[in-house]
Amino acid sequence: MEGNKSILSDILEIQGFDISSEFTYPLFFLLLFVYVSLLFSNIAILVLIIIEKSLHQPMYMLFCNLSVNDLIGNTVLLPQLMAHIISTERFITYKQCVVQAFYSHMFGSASHMILIIMATDRYMAICHPLRYSSVMTTQTVIGLSATAWGSSVVLVSVLIGLTVRLPRCGSLIQNAYCDNASLFKLSCENVSINNIYGLFFTVLLFSCSIGGIAATYFRIALVCWIKKNKELNNKALQTCASHLVLYLIMLL
Repeated sequence: MEGNKSILSDILEIQGFDISSEFTYPLFFLLLFVYVSLLFSNIAILVLIIIEKSLHQPMYMLFCNLSVNDLIGNTVLLPQLMAHIISTERFITYKQCVVQAFYSHMFGSASHMILIIMATDRYMAICHPLRYSSVMTTQTVIGLSATAWGSSVVLVSVLIGLTVRLPRCGSLIQNAYCDNASLFKLSCENVSINNIYGLFFTVLLFSCSIGGIAATYFRIALVCWIKKNKELNNKALQTCASHLVLYLIMLL
């Protein structure tokens, strides 16, 4: 009996779905289309950058980081989400839920970190073109990428670690997928430290991200305005537009 209880306590029920039956399959196929499109587009980007030697440049190496992050994040989240949409029994083990929560937060954190590095890369390319090749070397890009991933792993590990230490007295996930907030709400213990660190994590991430990118683009705009060089302005627009669109999409 005790064994059965421990097995049952490890199973969580996902209750964050409120979908009418007529929308179940349209939503499923929409998500399937989105997932397959993301899968193939990101793999295509990675293969193209690896094969095409002219794309072996810092900006495209950083794009590889985004594609890898996108592949991991969407693969952890979307297949499970699609399975729960068409199923009447929406269950997940606690360990699976923890892994999903970790990668969902890792996906967001790493995206912000990588986009900050991409903004710095654009700043160097536009404002210091003569120093660009000597500063943004392959080793520098690898080091910056490792820093982005490493800092994300540390921040998210602490976030999730503070949650898994809590004893559980619930088994209902009040969300469509597992995240940190859904997990610590399963506990009846005091979660003040989780809320404090969660706030610190969010403020740190967004202040570094928005502040860093805003400062970088302000300096780029200032250099373009001071020099009043049409060629420089066109270069800034061409190289920064895709990065800015990516960042705005992520924020929305």
